[in-house]
Amino acid sequence: MPFSVQNVTIGGPELFLIAGPCVIESEEHALFMAASIATICRELGMPYIFKASYDKANRTSISSYRGPGITEGLRILRKVREDVKVPVLTDVHEASQATAAGEIVDVLQIPAFLCRQTDLLIAAAHTGCAINVKKGQFVAPQDMRHAVAKIRESGNQRVSLTERGASFGYHNLVVDMRSLPIMREYAPVVFDATHSVQLPSQGTQSGGQPEFIPVLSRAAVAAGIDGIFMEVHDHPAVAKSDGANALPLSNLKATLEQLLAIHALIRRKSE
Repeated sequence: MPFSVQNVTIGGPELFLIAGPCVIESEEHALFMAASIATICRELGMPYIFKASYDKANRTSISSYRGPGITEGLRILRKVREDVKVPVLTDVHEASQATAAGEIVDVLQIPAFLCRQTDLLIAAAHTGCAINVKKGQFVAPQDMRHAVAKIRESGNQRVSLTERGASFGYHNLVVDMRSLPIMREYAPVVFDATHSVQLPSQGTQSGGQPEFIPVLSRAAVAAGIDGIFMEVHDHPAVAKSDGANALPLSNLKATLEQLLAIHALIRRKSE
């Protein structure tokens, strides 16, 4: 069932982008990244939602940077939304955070590790925001229908699902492209191209194989997804979170051009 997030249609005919840094590093950086990505998307005619987290509550190490916190983070996200004039998405990790976050952002995202947390799903649903639920690495795609049902039965029909790979042994993720059409039976589907190339728990932080971002993205678009999710950074080597699997900002436009070309071809063939 298609639905709108400001000027972005989720589940409609256009491929849309969710992109930004993993975590809010500063107000200046968030505004720069949002404006830079928005400019590229306007040039390509691609609907865009900015994403960044005010708190990364599941970092590998207790000493890792988590973000500015909910109060300062939501202030920055409000400024991004107002100044850059794009819809904004952020994660919520606790049911108690949903109301405050829902007053600021357009989309609340349920992290993969929390996709089965009923109280969190219900609290997010009650805000009236659109909800994007990431499929847990440990969850079969068929079982994501339960997360969708919890949200819809709580009175919110605006829900999408995101694939980010499945655990394959230890310290590796593999994407089963069959999950995309399976989950699309329940809700619009987004493919997370950057967490899918993550190598979890490489010492005190995660590693990654960003060279495979374009490959997996092309395959996912060909499989018929509705949107693409990417963590994008201007200097991934110094990113405060998930830099090892982020797409460099300098590579974004060329990558999106390929994805839009594949999407257009698939649409023509299906008409």
